[in-house]
Amino acid sequence: MIPTEPIGSIPRPLELIAAVARGDSEGPALDVLYDDAIRDTIARFEETGSPVITDGEQRKYQNFWTYSVHGLPNTAPDGFKIPFSAGHTRRMPRLTSGPFRYKRQAGQYLDVALRYTKRPVKQAVISPSALSLMYPAEGIPGYSRDEFIHDLLAQHEQEIRQCLAKGAHKVQIDFTEGRLAVKIDPSGNLLNSFIDLNNLALSRFTSAERAKIGVHTCPGGDLDSTHSAEVDYAALLPSLFQMKVGNFYIALAGEPDRGRVLEIIREHMKPEHRVFVGVVASIDPEVETAEGVRDRVLEAAEFIPVGQLGTTDDCGFSPFSDDTSTTRDMAFAKIRARVEGTAMTGGCSRSSGTCSRTP
Repeated sequence: MIPTEPIGSIPRPLELIAAVARGDSEGPALDVLYDDAIRDTIARFEETGSPVITDGEQRKYQNFWTYSVHGLPNTAPDGFKIPFSAGHTRRMPRLTSGPFRYKRQAGQYLDVALRYTKRPVKQAVISPSALSLMYPAEGIPGYSRDEFIHDLLAQHEQEIRQCLAKGAHKVQIDFTEGRLAVKIDPSGNLLNSFIDLNNLALSRFTSAERAKIGVHTCPGGDLDSTHSAEVDYAALLPSLFQMKVGNFYIALAGEPDRGRVLEIIREHMKPEHRVFVGVVASIDPEVETAEGVRDRVLEAAEFIPVGQLGTTDDCGFSPFSDDTSTTRDMAFAKIRARVEGTAMTGGCSRSSGTCSRTP
């Protein structure tokens, strides 16, 4: 069987979104709503037949990007701005003083998820390169950028090690800023600096540990829009495959020319890599069929050896917690199509590395 995994986020229940909007997202009064959302998410994941699940990032405060630093007292809200094609923006917090420390680590979410399922659970974490954007260009008196990077890498390493120790099936580093970096700086210098920074952390892990670590790239997804879909994958993927991980999760279903992207992947992937290609488009309101997913898997198998191929969703569903543009029902319908469509590729042979067009 070709492996299939989700990316992570699932739209939150409307009751939870409304409750968070009315007050403190960390208030104890919300604990029951968070717990109900996590249990329901896991149960619905299991109903799809998904062999690997997540907690849907139901309790990640605000979004997948700033969960670890949301509410830190040494931050201000006017940090790096992320513009989306729908015309709105999201902002990161700005660090105002040192030292830099996470307020919470993803291992605490994994603890809860593992209480409600016996299936393998993957855990997404944010990349050091994304959080590096918190440090202001003008610097911080008494706290140099080098000191900040030292602290940032230590926090990231600790978070991944904690997740692995707790039994995460995979730890997925969210790197949606990779494509955005090319949009900001077409020279590629910013992208390469991001990859170098992430590799500084990844080099602290053994090859066996890195086989359970992956990186996810997509053009962003928020309110049915993206922040960098216009950026050519040819400017991102050759550098992306330099990251010291064993698994790559690459948005593909929403690309206008999947064959060209698959050619780039084939050219730059390495023998030790597993490439999970997106076979459902997270922000497309049309729900894919299992047969359509099957055909996308078979298309990918023409470029990627079956033993190195996996499937996934293009991006998380509603990675920003207040996004109601996608319903929970739609997200799980797409996930079911991914699971069933991947399972339909019965003509795939791991030994020969090929797939038949007739399952």
